[in-house]
Amino acid sequence: MRKDKRKSLEPKGVYRVRNWSEYNAGLIARGSLTMWIDESAFRSGSEAGPVRRGRPQVYSDAMIQAVLTLKHVYHLTLRAFQGFVQSLRELAFANLIVPNYTTLSRRAQHLQVRLPEMSSGEPVHLVVDSTGVKLYGEGEWKVRKHGYSKRRTWRKVHLGLDVKTGQIRAALMTHQDVDDASALPGLLAQIPVDEPIDTIGGDGAYDTKQCHKAITERGATPSIPPREGAKPWSESIPGASWRNESINGIARDGRDEWKKRSGYHRRSLIENTMYRYKTLTGNCLSARCIRSQATEVAIRVGIINHMVTLARPQSVRIS
Repeated sequence: MRKDKRKSLEPKGVYRVRNWSEYNAGLIARGSLTMWIDESAFRSGSEAGPVRRGRPQVYSDAMIQAVLTLKHVYHLTLRAFQGFVQSLRELAFANLIVPNYTTLSRRAQHLQVRLPEMSSGEPVHLVVDSTGVKLYGEGEWKVRKHGYSKRRTWRKVHLGLDVKTGQIRAALMTHQDVDDASALPGLLAQIPVDEPIDTIGGDGAYDTKQCHKAITERGATPSIPPREGAKPWSESIPGASWRNESINGIARDGRDEWKKRSGYHRRSLIENTMYRYKTLTGNCLSARCIRSQATEVAIRVGIINHMVTLARPQSVRIS
């Protein structure tokens, strides 16, 4: 029996966006070319970085990241994007240097993407989860009608969201068989050690000793529900005291009351972020090299962070 069948049906809440004028202006600004093209994109590789042995770079990393960002914003292939940038140079940006599609494909394999960050100055409330993006395989209609074949392949994208700013602070791409708990230490490693983390929230997949140890090492409080039928841990295990207290609280007051008290419902924001990630940047990867795929995921995360910086809806429940 499905869990949602046991719950009583409640009327769906009605929400209203309080800052609609600012949010509407931000939605319009997402399509502006000037928002995506930075001044650093006009500098050559020799001007943007240190001198190295061998042939000097013609295109800086900032330039490569900027043009790849444009490619994913407007959902273009590499060849079509080269023509797009060439037309920009002829129409508006006379000093814009245009790399060809082979250069973009080669440089994407080793590009270190810098994500735009917007810190609130307060300890981070991080919520984590994962989603799948398709690499290749049949479409959803064929799978629904006839099932899927063995060639259907996915990559797993793990995200860490700061609920106070709406920014994705950590992103990691793994194989589809990697579990969520194994990816949490890699996500926490992307946040500077000197930046305090207040709470780390996740679903029951993160209820492991490995995850609680990583959370304890960062001095954070977990917001992870113990799995159904969970047994208390020994007090010598990192995070055992908090988890044992949660098990007792759930047994005493119920799981719903524990979720309200622990702030677990804030985890729904990462679900909204993953939906926004797929809706705005696509649910399929265009790159075929594993390193290029990791770069593509990071660039798409940067796009979402840019859009959140422009405008973020403030929704309130009215009924």
